[in-house]
Amino acid sequence: MTTQYFEHPLNEKTRIYLRVEALLHQLDVSSRFSDDLQHLNFFRALFDLLEIFEQIQLKSELAKDIEKQRLTYRNWLNVEGVDQEMLRKILQEVDQAHSELMNAERFGQSLKEDRFLSTIRQRFNLPGGACCFDLPALHHWLHLPCEQKQQDARGWMESLSSLSNALKLWLRLTRETGYSQIIVAHNAFYQSDAEEANILRLNIPMHYSVFPMISGHKNRFAIKFIEFKTGQAYTGDIQFELAVCC
Repeated sequence: MTTQYFEHPLNEKTRIYLRVEALLHQLDVSSRFSDDLQHLNFFRALFDLLEIFEQIQLKSELAKDIEKQRLTYRNWLNVEGVDQEMLRKILQEVDQAHSELMNAERFGQSLKEDRFLSTIRQRFNLPGGACCFDLPALHHWLHLPCEQKQQDARGWMESLSSLSNALKLWLRLTRETGYSQIIVAHNAFYQSDAEEANILRLNIPMHYSVFPMISGHKNRFAIKFIEFKTGQAYTGDIQFELAVCC
């Protein structure tokens, strides 16, 4: 059975983490410059990340969350029934990610100081602002050999490696706390309590032709399903998989 997968954050911090994850993935894919327009996706993702870094202290927030995970896993040391070998491996990953994070520069600092990036960022988000007459420096860069452009992209992305590693680890461990349950949403509506939850993960069969509208916070949430074709609330029962991740 074909399903569609959705994730929904239950607090603002996790919402930002998921956006950053998506932007980092976009950077990775577009940095190959496999076609003539991939540079647009690459620089838009890069500059969107810089906007986020300027709005919040992402490094300190992520470091606190990694530290919280470390304390949680340490409490399981020597607890009967817990796979201690796997636990120590996870703790080693957490320790390394936290150490790299604390030793890293402020996120985006070297990118903001890069002369070329600063030059093109000023006009890049204008409608059609990436034209050669608006950004001649970018037009020149685009005509460099592909290997040179890929090398530049790797250098810019390398400055974000501590962020990427720590965020991937936090999200992976958070997602692994949830286990899927089969849920029936009567009249296409479901609500439940959640204790300090961060993410909802849904798998919905495609044959319903619906998408979820989710509201809530870390302790309670509600899901209603909307018909894709009409934009109206679905009226039947829907069976789907749900995982609540803390």
